[in-house]
Amino acid sequence: MSTPGPSFSLNGRTALITGASSGLGLHSAWTMARAGARVMLAARRLARLQGLVAEMQQQGLQAHAVEMDVSSASSVAAAFEEVAQRWVAPDVVVNNAGLATSAPALSQTESQWDEVMDTNLKGAWLVATEAARHLQQAGRGGCIVNVASILGLRVGGAVAPYCASKAGLIHLTKALALEWARYGIRVNALAPGYIETDLNSGFLQSEAGQRLQGRIPQRRFGQPGDLDGPLLLLASDAGAYMTGAVLAVDGGHLVSTL
Repeated sequence: MSTPGPSFSLNGRTALITGASSGLGLHSAWTMARAGARVMLAARRLARLQGLVAEMQQQGLQAHAVEMDVSSASSVAAAFEEVAQRWVAPDVVVNNAGLATSAPALSQTESQWDEVMDTNLKGAWLVATEAARHLQQAGRGGCIVNVASILGLRVGGAVAPYCASKAGLIHLTKALALEWARYGIRVNALAPGYIETDLNSGFLQSEAGQRLQGRIPQRRFGQPGDLDGPLLLLASDAGAYMTGAVLAVDGGHLVSTL
């Protein structure tokens, strides 16, 4: 008789989610809290976070807000200290903070390039290394989930800095997974396709968006809930033997015909 498989539960875990004030970051925080984790919502807009935390606490979930600018090493370090003092150093980290600028490469400016890279790649590096440092010092394992994109595996027009940052994040994921496996720290990446949120719903419902949808084998855009299972897989004991993996959640977009 086979034994039961590992659990997707996050009971007893402390999770930190960056870029948690809206969109997929906020959705991830709700998902992990409902799975039993104590969640720390991190973003630059603390006032916005505090309102969201109050709403979660009203539903009996364990949540707190912390101000963090992922592009600043001092801000990241201060946020982790605050989490450790309130609860314990997080053993689950979701590197979700990200941004994109849309313009042809010849029209992109140096400042736009720097802004995208500082948030999407440098920021993920700063958060991941700070998390690993705390876990190593505590002698505990943990997991880091980097939110990449299918545009880190293929490319799209007018988003060159974004594509480069997400490709870099995917390779960073693999490099850190190799280095930190000895400490029991798993590092994996989610590569979402086009997921409908409040920020992009206008474009996805436009004529151009409908043409894009026609190139997705499942003939639909993803919903935030489509990421729940993959996220919990990577964040829980259910994914205990996964590290250095890149999990595409895209309705088959990556395997669509050329």
